[in-house]
Amino acid sequence: MVARRAGGPDDPGGAGRERVASSGSVQARRFTSNVIPSMVFAIDLLCLIVSVPVAFLLYTVIVGQTVVPGVHTAAGFIAGVAFFLIRQSRGVYSQSFSLLQSGDTAVALDYLMSALLSSAIVWQFGLVDEVSRGLTLAYVGSATGLLFVSRFVLRATLRRLANRGRIRQRVVLYGADQDTVKRTCRMLEMQALPQLMLVGVADDYSPVERPQLPGNLPFIGGFAELLAMARDGEVDQVLIALSDMTRERIELIIEKLSEVAIDVSLIPREAIALAPDYRVNFVGQIPVLTLWQRQMRDGNTIVKDLEDVVVATLALVFLSPLLLLTAVAVKLTSPGPIIFKQKRFGFNNREIMVWKFRSMYVDRQDVSGAARTTKGDARVTPVGRLIRKLSIDELPQLWNVLRGDMSIVGPRPHATHMKVGDHYYFDAVRGYAARHRVKPGITGLAQVRGLRGEIQTIERAKRRVELDRYYIDHWSLGLDLRIMVETVVNLAFDKNAY
Repeated sequence: MVARRAGGPDDPGGAGRERVASSGSVQARRFTSNVIPSMVFAIDLLCLIVSVPVAFLLYTVIVGQTVVPGVHTAAGFIAGVAFFLIRQSRGVYSQSFSLLQSGDTAVALDYLMSALLSSAIVWQFGLVDEVSRGLTLAYVGSATGLLFVSRFVLRATLRRLANRGRIRQRVVLYGADQDTVKRTCRMLEMQALPQLMLVGVADDYSPVERPQLPGNLPFIGGFAELLAMARDGEVDQVLIALSDMTRERIELIIEKLSEVAIDVSLIPREAIALAPDYRVNFVGQIPVLTLWQRQMRDGNTIVKDLEDVVVATLALVFLSPLLLLTAVAVKLTSPGPIIFKQKRFGFNNREIMVWKFRSMYVDRQDVSGAARTTKGDARVTPVGRLIRKLSIDELPQLWNVLRGDMSIVGPRPHATHMKVGDHYYFDAVRGYAARHRVKPGITGLAQVRGLRGEIQTIERAKRRVELDRYYIDHWSLGLDLRIMVETVVNLAFDKNAY
């Protein structure tokens, strides 16, 4: 139990103040980081306004004609409103830190979308003949150019103002243990946010139990010292770490801090421990930390299913001669069935029956999948060696795709008793089951990145799972198409298939 000294939230007027003096007087005209969205909005508006005389000047100089504003003004207004609505929907004007991190260079694309929308409205109302195409191109070009360049100028300006202390959010951590303080400092350092300054840590520890703080981060003192700093205007935001605090103590702290003009925020105990492997979402008005989120949902699911049906159908049609030839070769060269069926893990960790051309002698094959196939494996038939090398043995899985058990692209389905080393795959690799959040695929990202065939070490098994999970979290139709192309290209050069 951590001992609390006098002057805590239960005794906000207590003695024994150990307050750290401010490093200087508060600078004149200093703003918090909350002013950044307003600056971004003002710069965007200025760019659109300045683009008007620039476009008219360019058109007059190049074409040598004058144009009456007329419908151009309405079209520009519509494009401007659409632009700001798009930006607002992206949260650009509500996030203080995003611009300094990413640069927000997508602003030009957003305005092009707005211009297209405005053009569609002009066309719909039959006003195309009254619009000068040259002037329109001049305005759209100048607006997108100014918006794009403004991001680099604004980003450099904001960094300069932040480094000078003109835009700065002074933050104090309260109630954080030593591990939370170190993790928070490390995360802020990685994000490199110059407008955010951690001025110290406060809590009501006894002198013996104070945490060792990283770097030159000062220990401000207890709650009384923190409250005094807030009243003197030396703190902009307090982050309360919910480590071992009771609800009653949190409510009392918030009540006292609400008496002064500062921002008060809570850090859930999981927010630091799990960072950065979560996203902050809302269920209604309830904030939640989302640890996993389905990438393939709604429209993405329709696109994925359509891709599977189209590609599988076309592949079966065009590859039918090869499928027939392989079936005949398997049947004539070794006794036994043409198709080998094996239980494997599928979507949501359920078992599915996967089809392959039989590549092993019937009396030597392992249906469970516990025995790995090695290079020069005596169980593999001569024809099986060739079709495994070229992955022709996997082609019957196109039928699995049409049945809905598999996809063309996805994590490869593993046999239920597949091992890596002396351990089952699902025991050897932590987070292994997460790869089953989507349908398994005939080919996948791990396979085109050199992890096809036998996996002999735990390290390679972990790498395969990492790539599978990366694919799930970053799925797109473009990524699937690229993996398909790379699969075909790599077939003749892959040394890990046997």
